[in-house]
Amino acid sequence: MLKEYDVVVVGAGHAGCEAANAAAKLGASTLLVTMNMNTIAQMSCNPAMGGVAKGQILREIDALGGGSAIVADKSAIQFRMLNMSKGPAMWSPRTQNDRMRFAEEWRLLLERNSNVDFWQDMVTGLLTEGNKIVGVKTGIGIDIKAKSVVITSGTFLNGTIHLGDKQFGGGRAGERASTGITADLIDLGFESGRMKTGTPPRVDGRSLDYSVMELQPGDDDPQKFSFTNTEIASDQRPCHITYTNPETHSILESGFDRSPMFNGAIESAGPRYCPSIEEKISRFAERERHQVFVEPEGWNTVEIYVNGFSTSLPEEIQLRAMRTIPGFADVKMFRPGYAIEYDYFPPIQLKHSLETKKVNGLFFAGQINGTTGYEEAGCQGLMAGINAGRKALDKEPIILNRSDAYIGVLIDDLITKGTKEPYRMFTSRAEYRILLRQDNADQRLSPIGHAIGMIDDERMKLVNSKIEATKHLKKFLRKQGVTPDEANHQLAEKNSSPIKQQVKLTQLIIRPNVTMNDLLAMSSELRDYITTVDEAVLEQAEIQLKYEGYISREQDVADKLSRLEDVKIPGDMVFDKLESLSSEAVEKLSEIRPANIGQASRISGVSPSDINVLLIYLGR
Repeated sequence: MLKEYDVVVVGAGHAGCEAANAAAKLGASTLLVTMNMNTIAQMSCNPAMGGVAKGQILREIDALGGGSAIVADKSAIQFRMLNMSKGPAMWSPRTQNDRMRFAEEWRLLLERNSNVDFWQDMVTGLLTEGNKIVGVKTGIGIDIKAKSVVITSGTFLNGTIHLGDKQFGGGRAGERASTGITADLIDLGFESGRMKTGTPPRVDGRSLDYSVMELQPGDDDPQKFSFTNTEIASDQRPCHITYTNPETHSILESGFDRSPMFNGAIESAGPRYCPSIEEKISRFAERERHQVFVEPEGWNTVEIYVNGFSTSLPEEIQLRAMRTIPGFADVKMFRPGYAIEYDYFPPIQLKHSLETKKVNGLFFAGQINGTTGYEEAGCQGLMAGINAGRKALDKEPIILNRSDAYIGVLIDDLITKGTKEPYRMFTSRAEYRILLRQDNADQRLSPIGHAIGMIDDERMKLVNSKIEATKHLKKFLRKQGVTPDEANHQLAEKNSSPIKQQVKLTQLIIRPNVTMNDLLAMSSELRDYITTVDEAVLEQAEIQLKYEGYISREQDVADKLSRLEDVKIPGDMVFDKLESLSSEAVEKLSEIRPANIGQASRISGVSPSDINVLLIYLGR
């Protein structure tokens, strides 16, 4: 019989690793239960972290004291900052990663956390007393008692793998599905559903001809994810780009009658923004080609991930079609792509803490909530782990608002709107993109991480030092001037209007085509000043000054709307007694049970007039 734990985490994927690490960092005794100790933090799909919006999430995880960014840096084989041609609200960091090193680094990080214990077994059921979780039961007949339980089951809950006209149980290629938890949750009154995702074939890199593909190198001046002292990748491996063609599409179409996507074998919804190759050529029949990204899986392996070619067609058709792609004429396949269906639980059944409404002390994180993506899973795991740990230690939950973080946007979207297809984060989902940039995540969230014990004093000193140094630099730029003789040559090179008299440096930095480097070229005083200033401080000062007006306006809007978050709605409120509410509002409010007026206002079907009725009823 294992000891009683404060927190038991079920599953050791990206959500599970973050949850276990976070709960344990807060001082909660934590057990991480996984079916296979050798697949902790497995990158089930592409060997990459970050990207548009996802990179912002990863920086936020790091700023709160999570582990994913540190692990991503330690296993990076390439770094790229995406969307640099756009404004800083859109800049999104991304790494290509060594799949094996990523999993190894996560396991080492967890093993260094003395409050984390491990157990290899399948969790087959939940132990409850009334409406409270008290533990889990496992496949080998062990009951493990716990004050809080976090379920991060990924694609394993009753997982079914589809490959052509073949179906078999599994949570991932070569790994069995998890059974029992779904039945227990349904018995407890939860609503469940099915979702689908897919993965492309993996191939032998030695059999590819890279000379006919487009090179996709990393950045010349690579950065990193973590705000800690992780190393920047000094060496990088390139990726490559190639394209499908009409012959490829013709071969793929010949197998549509055996495709589970089209013959009715798969009925659940897949990720709209990451469609399979058969969906692409069906939905976009007018296109003669689609991009295929050729991504190495690590430093010391020849295995290649064929990004953009996700499929569940029969394996022989996959191979024939790939051999028509430039560079793939002699390709050897390691394993075919496949689709997988799995159980999820609509997330409107959760509170903002990610604790379930029906069972006290039970938390869900990751794909069980209907999301897709490592970063989306990781941030949910982090917040569920923090709140499960705090629950076990009799502390109040930590809730991030939509104006605090992309993490807050994601969780609020799930809890308030639910999802009927795999949810993926985009920058367009956030109302406050200028506030929620990847570069200022530490300034936004590290104070919270420090206050709850996720970040130590030394790291918080560095954050405060960065904030102060940025303030001082901005003050210097407001005072320091440059003459026409000093500035006009540089301005001419930037096709920017010359100045006729001395102006302050801040008057030039707000010009869209003038950068901090241009100011350095103009002003010897500024060059002397920044000799001890960190690169991140220069970037912060430039962004804050250049976008000062936009940032200020967005902050004002966020502050005004946040007042609605302060108007709490009683948990036992009976909405159908308010006669002035629309029938749709009564139905939606009764189902979702928003915690405050702000959340209620974001529910589809609840109109501004319905919000006014609630405000009047609540005395506002």
